[in-house]
Amino acid sequence: MAVQITPLKGLEADYRPVDWDFAVAQKAEIAAHWSKLVAEKPRMFNGTVLLQHGWSLIDGVYRTGYTPVDYASFIAWIHFGQPGSPRRNGFAMAALQAADGPFVLGVMGAHTANAGKVYFPGGTPDMTDVTADGKVDLSGSVWRELAEETGLGADEVVISQPWLLAVDAYRAALLRPARLIYDATMAQRILRERIAAQADRELADIVIVASPEEIDLERTPAFAVAYMRQVFAGDHFCAVSS
Repeated sequence: MAVQITPLKGLEADYRPVDWDFAVAQKAEIAAHWSKLVAEKPRMFNGTVLLQHGWSLIDGVYRTGYTPVDYASFIAWIHFGQPGSPRRNGFAMAALQAADGPFVLGVMGAHTANAGKVYFPGGTPDMTDVTADGKVDLSGSVWRELAEETGLGADEVVISQPWLLAVDAYRAALLRPARLIYDATMAQRILRERIAAQADRELADIVIVASPEEIDLERTPAFAVAYMRQVFAGDHFCAVSS
């Protein structure tokens, strides 16, 4: 499907647990699928993640609920073609650019479900992103994932306030344009050193994309490809101020 990048005027994410017909109807199939995955990748962990439901986009405001699901059911749902009642994998990401313009992305490690794929730092929200007032803190999720995956802190990156929504099949990518204080060469060197020193690293490598021709179309998800192409084409709504 074609991916459209939509600038949002607002984003409202609520923690609203609901039953999931898929997890109930295919419990045995999910268990068998998970057993096979763990046999291939023993480091995978069946924790709890948050899955979107009941979303709407009205007058530029994206509203959605999030319900907790176990990771085994979540990954089976993706691999089985997203059956059952409508759901989205709605995650928040910092769309990183180096100070001199090129994009900075990570290559997922061999032990992960998306091994070899090329992504901006980010991830599906989990229960640590749920606040006391029943909201899902997607801004906090962006900073948490940045720190966990790359070690970047608030003194090294400027994240813009506007959210951008990119819907790619079953994924709802909520992007925040972000600018590093380092140029591309330094950013790659620093981040490679940091991930190499991590005891439980999620990324295998850091890649730089300086032009549309350098986008790895085989390994990069459609939403990220569309976003980078639009920025390279000069779309100002994707720009982030220094």
